[in-house]
Amino acid sequence: MKIKFVAGFGPIVRDLEASGRFYREVLGLPLPEGQYISTDELEGVKHFGLWRIEDAAQSCFGTEQWPADLPIPNGGMEFDVETEEAVAEAALELQAKGVRILVGPRKEPWGQTVLRFVSPEGLLLGITYTPWMH
Repeated sequence: MKIKFVAGFGPIVRDLEASGRFYREVLGLPLPEGQYISTDELEGVKHFGLWRIEDAAQSCFGTEQWPADLPIPNGGMEFDVETEEAVAEAALELQAKGVRILVGPRKEPWGQTVLRFVSPEGLLLGITYTPWMH
């Protein structure tokens, strides 16, 4: 078997209406209303990786322990924006919409600018600027 690309990704949701609103209104994704909320209008996945929970906690909180007051994420997804400055703008926009930012915006040692937060389903989400992907 030779996998060529990630054909699709989507969180498993408990409250379709709430999750639809989050991705549509908070993140601005082009998602319709309905019983199956999806889009083929986003460019493909540029990176796929397995991230240990200890590494995610270290990145977000500076410790290998995930805080007890947050759901432990069972997946992660990053949405890349056009510039480093756009990450900072996204942080202000998300905070204004009531999203709890876990970390960022900040520049990681490898050059990626990130901010991270948790979705209603418990996914660790990021708004990022990844220079080598542009």
